[in-house]
Amino acid sequence: MAPLPSGPKLPLVSSVLAAFLCVLWGANTVAIKYSLSGLGPLTAAAVRFGISTLILWGWARIAGHPLRPAAGHLRPLVVNSLMFTFQLALVYVGFTMTHASRGALLTNLQPFFLLFLAHFFLTGDRITPLKLIGLVLGFSGAACVFLDSPGLHGNFMAGDLLLLVSTLIWACSAAYTKHLLQSISSIQIVFYQLLFAVPLFAAGAPVWDAPMVSGFSYGIAAAILFQGVLTTAFAFVAWTRLMHAYGAVALHSFVFVIPVSGVLLAGVLLDEPISAMILLALLLITGGIVTVQFSQHREMAALLHRRIR
Repeated sequence: MAPLPSGPKLPLVSSVLAAFLCVLWGANTVAIKYSLSGLGPLTAAAVRFGISTLILWGWARIAGHPLRPAAGHLRPLVVNSLMFTFQLALVYVGFTMTHASRGALLTNLQPFFLLFLAHFFLTGDRITPLKLIGLVLGFSGAACVFLDSPGLHGNFMAGDLLLLVSTLIWACSAAYTKHLLQSISSIQIVFYQLLFAVPLFAAGAPVWDAPMVSGFSYGIAAAILFQGVLTTAFAFVAWTRLMHAYGAVALHSFVFVIPVSGVLLAGVLLDEPISAMILLALLLITGGIVTVQFSQHREMAALLHRRIR
């Protein structure tokens, strides 16, 4: 019999961990925004990913994961890292111009962009009627974010557009990563994304950031460590282990938590205004994510049923 398309059912402890990781990723937008109150965008990115690179290198050494790329793998790893670097540069610059709550919504459009791209470029990934409903819900939520503009200055629109473009690039990078995973380990992909990105961010910081450091505090240091240690290094290791044990479909049932926690924490920790339109956008985007995930669960269940028969 062919292998099952997903892993065993998630136990309670693993479910709590998966939900906690999604809360961390939602809180990441808040941490980025707060760190930018004292650091330039490329400076903050260089420090964050420099910390993450060292931690992932140490974990790979301890766990015995080889980091040396095989013959022919270095070039695609560099291409993937360049997309990653450009995408994250847009994210950090975008967050200097808009609210963390708006960014939490716009960056979580990635599954919808990826679903759309996969329909045309990845074999076997097709937009079903249920997924189409999810897409409509998700992009309707994005429209609500852009319609929520009264009283906001022009920089908000520019920041929102930068985040929207970065999310599209992220989806392209995710599709490319899905292709690379057929022959390259996930730890190598993430490690080289970070390794090549750090010097590029560091080289661009003196040119783009003015100034590189405008102020520093324990809060900013905590925000950088939160991003570098928890949301990048720890979350990647924990999510990867959960995925190997239980499968991607089971874990992705929790991703709706990311925009919810991002918006709510931005309102609580950064005192950002959470308007009715932003709440409607949150409802639509999370509804779209849940709808798409439900569709994927149905597809996996149907595939499993056919294999058993």
